[in-house]
Amino acid sequence: MAHVLGQNQYGKAENRIVRVYRDSTRHEIKDLNVSVSLRGDFEDVHLTGSNANCLPTDTTKNTVYAFAKEHGIDSAEGFGVLLARHFVDSTERGVVRSARIRIEEYGWERIKTPDSSSRFIGSEEVGHSFVRKGQEVRTTEVVYDGDRFRVVSGLKDLVVMNTTNSEFWGYIKDRYTTLQEAYDRILATQVTARWAFGFHGRDGEPEPNWNRSYQQVRRHLLEAFAETYSYSLQQTLHAMGTRVLNNRAEVDEVRLELPNKHHFLVDLEPFGLKNDNEVYFAADRMYGLIEGTVHREGVTPVIPVA
Repeated sequence: MAHVLGQNQYGKAENRIVRVYRDSTRHEIKDLNVSVSLRGDFEDVHLTGSNANCLPTDTTKNTVYAFAKEHGIDSAEGFGVLLARHFVDSTERGVVRSARIRIEEYGWERIKTPDSSSRFIGSEEVGHSFVRKGQEVRTTEVVYDGDRFRVVSGLKDLVVMNTTNSEFWGYIKDRYTTLQEAYDRILATQVTARWAFGFHGRDGEPEPNWNRSYQQVRRHLLEAFAETYSYSLQQTLHAMGTRVLNNRAEVDEVRLELPNKHHFLVDLEPFGLKNDNEVYFAADRMYGLIEGTVHREGVTPVIPVA
């Protein structure tokens, strides 16, 4: 019986890179985790053992580090575009037909110390000292096939909470339903968001301002979460995606994954205490997982379900 080699790809995963800019005493840093995956004419590598069309994964790793020095890193998206274009357009004999670059970016904040002129008034930044941000991780995926780009940016591990303005009632009930209706509850979730750009990089099309776009999408996600009076996490998800599309013309699609981080009131009656929506048990497992995509009319969604 004949066997056929199916879809295949290879690359170098999780290249951890920290780029330090020392142009002044106020240093800047970029901290990335970069994964490269290539598709192309690799049948012989698998079937005959010939490596004539194989770009070593070590070379892809070296390229990531060299590009960080030669081109710098202004944004995760821009860096991904540079790498993807290089691997497809510059590889010998064009054996690489498509490149996918996935990047996670880790944020850092400057450490502040008391103002040297006074122990009690003001503070100043230390130009070379940083503390890792305890908030979200920025993500991006860039795919280039020699003709057009597909850029999907995002964030993960962004934990948010509303302590009121959330209800959940009127749902289906059957013999197995024990959940009590809630008319004033905590709504908390750990946001994973991905958004696809209309940018394709054809005919000299300018790239969006990636950093500003990220900051503004994040802002609209948070504002929609905070300002929506919620009757379900599904409703909140739709409001978040819609808010982004209404305010960011460069974004065509938003996909959200929102695990419901349940908070249950603790029964304090055995201790003679009344719990007036003040003390909760925060359960990390199990959890409801709410997922959905909001996209512009006429746009075919491109973000895959994770």
